Amino acid sequence: MPEVKLTEDCMRLISQFESLTGAGSRDCVIDERNGRLIFVVNPGDMGLAIGKKGASIKKASEVMGKKIEVVEYNSNPEQFIKNCFLPAQVVGMKFEGEPEQQTVTVDIRDDDRGIAIGKEGKNIFKAKKLALRQHNIADIQILQKPDAVAGPDL
Repeated sequence: MPEVKLTEDCMRLISQFESLTGAGSRDCVIDERNGRLIFVVNPGDMGLAIGKKGASIKKASEVMGKKIEVVEYNSNPEQFIKNCFLPAQVVGMKFEGEPEQQTVTVDIRDDDRGIAIGKEGKNIFKAKKLALRQHNIADIQILQKPDAVAGPDL
């Protein structure tokens, strides 16, 4: 289990997030590139983090001045990665390599591929960053399916 090192900023943000939502958080990633904060909430705290009709997360987002995304922690790496990609549906996963250099290939439902990757790759970025921090997984790749429509090369 990797030890997540939290910066002072992250600890302050986690404390603020917890007091605003009531959800326990174990990690925070400040994603400047996409202008958002990503919190890894404790198992079972997803409802608290989001709140009725999204009220808690909206309030936290307004107070903190950034878009907020939450992922529910799971000690099982496979389930945690599935949580990272929600609402996209993961239909399969293959772990390869040594524990310190593990790569995961994720098979996403065809209709959900766009959601899994996200605008400018922001969702795959989130999954890679969190999987590395929480489970020491070196890389995540989305399975590229051969294009069934394309005919043979002539």
